[in-house]
Amino acid sequence: MEFKTNPNKNVEIKVGENTYKRHAIETHYVQIGENYVDIIEKYVKPIYEEGDVISISEKIIGLCQKRVIYKKDVKVSKMAKFLSKFAMKSDAGVGVDNPYKMQFAIMLCGRLKVLWAAIAGGVCKIFGKHGVFYKIVGPEISGLDGFYGDVFEDYAEFGIRIPENSTGVCNEIYEKTGVKCMIVDANDFNVEILGKADSIEYTEEELKGMIKDNPAGQAKTLTPLVLIRKA
Repeated sequence: MEFKTNPNKNVEIKVGENTYKRHAIETHYVQIGENYVDIIEKYVKPIYEEGDVISISEKIIGLCQKRVIYKKDVKVSKMAKFLSKFAMKSDAGVGVDNPYKMQFAIMLCGRLKVLWAAIAGGVCKIFGKHGVFYKIVGPEISGLDGFYGDVFEDYAEFGIRIPENSTGVCNEIYEKTGVKCMIVDANDFNVEILGKADSIEYTEEELKGMIKDNPAGQAKTLTPLVLIRKA
């Protein structure tokens, strides 16, 4: 098997004393409500070997679980519009500088908590500490994708929430396919492991190291699955 990665990504990466090879698996454009077990069967099983680990983008699991919230169901408040003007923009993706994402935070966390997060985040930025807002409001807000159509046009009409019970999903995939996987929220700046199969023996830090450069890539790569194999 020939290992291939996205542009500007290396096939091999060293984690501690070990070297791992990564292969970005191209899929079709995953739609809302698809079956993630079927996706693994189709794209992963033919090349999977015992000892491999599969990294899965949280976005496609969220889509499969229908974890979406539509713009038409979000009424953006004056508070959301106001606070979003002061939010930091990032190349990592859409943040609460998008009024719809800020409004989702208000809907999920409440006005007082979001206001406190905004004040605390603003004060901490003065002292060079970033990310406080998202630490306060939690992973449901930091992990929300969508509400913009720069990459995929239809994503402009809805937001994609992080998966529900990511560890349970990984265990289900292992039970039904024998594939050991983890679900990750990754971009070119940060990696978070949302869940992993209990059968995986690697630590969370080792798993993060294997994909710390985001080998799945950004934009229209259609490579939400990455096969990782010890070299």
